[in-house]
Amino acid sequence: MRLGVNVPNFGPGTRPDVLRRWALTVEGLGFDLLMVSDHVAITPDVAAKYPPPFFDPFTTLAWLAGVTTDIRLGTTVLIVPYRHPLLVARMAANLHDLSGGRLVLGVGVGWARQEFEALGVAYERRGRLTDEHLAAVQAAWADERDYRTGGGVPIWVGGGSAAAMRRAVRFGQAWHPLRNTLPWLREAWPRVRAIAAEQGRPAPALAPRITLHLTKRPVTGPDRLAGEGTIEQVADDLEQLRLLGAETVLLDPFHGDPDETLHPEAAWEMLAAVAALRSAA
Repeated sequence: MRLGVNVPNFGPGTRPDVLRRWALTVEGLGFDLLMVSDHVAITPDVAAKYPPPFFDPFTTLAWLAGVTTDIRLGTTVLIVPYRHPLLVARMAANLHDLSGGRLVLGVGVGWARQEFEALGVAYERRGRLTDEHLAAVQAAWADERDYRTGGGVPIWVGGGSAAAMRRAVRFGQAWHPLRNTLPWLREAWPRVRAIAAEQGRPAPALAPRITLHLTKRPVTGPDRLAGEGTIEQVADDLEQLRLLGAETVLLDPFHGDPDETLHPEAAWEMLAAVAALRSAA
């Protein structure tokens, strides 16, 4: 099972040199994938959770592709309705080519109503727009004359709703649910496989994004997120996800306080502890 890291590309402590250190640290620890988030207009609803500066994911990943060597690069998740689908197809295909085939395009419908309004995109139609845009992206990639190897870009579909599950079956090489509990994942994953069977399509891979929040004492209770607790609990969570069939697990060491970006060393220590687990296995 491959492991990746969600790197914060936002917040008061995020600068080009910090992003570079993040990339070198994550790759140096042996992780397989580095992903970043997406917002375009930092409206008040976005800024409350992810304040500026907010570095564009395609620009950031293109730069980090030159800083790194082998680690895969991706979006968790690109908000599909925000951009014209032909622009997404072009940028993703080009970045895939320029990085040596390392791009993973994680996609989602978005949640920030004020940002949709600022961009002139209908919030109420975001699900339908996402489906339409993904179909257009895949059609564009089918034309190798203009988009070269874009067809080789894997799409991971984020979200835990029934619509997101159907979208993952229709468009995705992987289903990419975000920050859930293990019991929820155990219940939801068979539903995705059932949808695929009903539609006569192959089931996408399972590639969840989980929190990474190490604590000195065990975390208990039904609301404990996967990846939250002692290093032993996290190790067991990863093993349970492997047994569930997860091919890749993305670790998210950001806990919601933007000031965490001023002190990335704390996140790097947690990641080093997980990397040590892999070395000892």
